[in-house]
Amino acid sequence: MTEEIKKTEPAFADEAIPESALHDEQSPTFTLEVQIEELKKQLDEARDAHLRAKAETENMRRRGIEDVSKAHKFAIESFAEHLLPVMDSMHAALSHHQGDLEKLKEGVELTLKQLSGALEKGKVLEINPEAGAKFDPHFHQAISMLPSEQDANTIVTVLQRGYSIADRVLRPALVTVSQPK
Repeated sequence: MTEEIKKTEPAFADEAIPESALHDEQSPTFTLEVQIEELKKQLDEARDAHLRAKAETENMRRRGIEDVSKAHKFAIESFAEHLLPVMDSMHAALSHHQGDLEKLKEGVELTLKQLSGALEKGKVLEINPEAGAKFDPHFHQAISMLPSEQDANTIVTVLQRGYSIADRVLRPALVTVSQPK
C-alpha cells in the first residue's frame, strides 16, 4: 500500500524526474502534465469567452445609449411632419393680398381644421368642457366663481381650451365656475 501511494504522489521540485517518466503515458507525472496543459487551454478559452462577452455587453450598452439619445432628439419628428402642411397653408394665406374677408375667413377655418388634424395625429387632444359639466381640477383651472342657477362647482363658461397628450394634461382648460348657493 505504501508503494501505491508513492506512485501516485506528485514529484517534488527538488526531486529529479527521469526523462522517460515525462513521456511515459503510464507515469503519474505525464498524466499531470497533460491535465495541466488541458486546464491551461480551458482557462485561455474561458478568458477569451469572458473578454468577448464583456465587449458585447459594452457594445450593447453603447448602442442603447445611442438609441435613447436618438429617440429624445427625433421624438418630435413625426409630429412636425404633421404640422408642415399647416405651415404651408399659413404661408399661402399670407402671400395672397386680396381684400375678400370671406375667403380669408374660409382659409383660416380650413387651416384650423388642418391644425386640429395634425394635433390629433400627434395624440394631442383638446379639453373643451361644456357649460354645466362638473368641474374637475385635473383637467380644468377655475379662474373665478360666478353666481349662477347651476349646481355648485359646475362650469359656467370656458375662457380658454386645454390640451392633453397621452392622458397627461399639457394645459388645463381655463373656466369660470358656479358659486355655491
